Amino acid sequence: MQPQLLFDITAYLAEAIPILGTHQGDRLIIYVTGGKFEGPKLKGEVLPGGGDWFLMRPDGVGELDVRIVLKTDDGEFIYVVYKGKAKSSKPGELPDWIRTAPTFEVSMKSKYAWLNAVQAIGEGSAIDGGVRYRVYETP
Repeated sequence: MQPQLLFDITAYLAEAIPILGTHQGDRLIIYVTGGKFEGPKLKGEVLPGGGDWFLMRPDGVGELDVRIVLKTDDGEFIYVVYKGKAKSSKPGELPDWIRTAPTFEVSMKSKYAWLNAVQAIGEGSAIDGGVRYRVYETP
């Protein structure tokens, strides 16, 4: 069985807070300012206030550490956490590709409680002022 599209998501980002030259690499704390998501089973907005505690390693690979909150169009909240990797073909430029592994936390009383059992995968890239992903539900 193939992974099924869960949703497309676009998140807009504030200017990064740089903590450069650490022993692990360059840390960039990047807050989410908003966005939207839409798929066959759910849609809504990305709430401001989440963020990415991004680390650019000395080998040129970026590590994502993201926590965001989605609000569905019918008023339900979904907490999303994911790690991932990002890479640019040109050092110092935006990533050409991003791969993520989102998990979800939703009220057990919600009609979206089924997301609590989903391990998703995502692929995307940086866009001007943010990021865009396609997120898939794994079988």
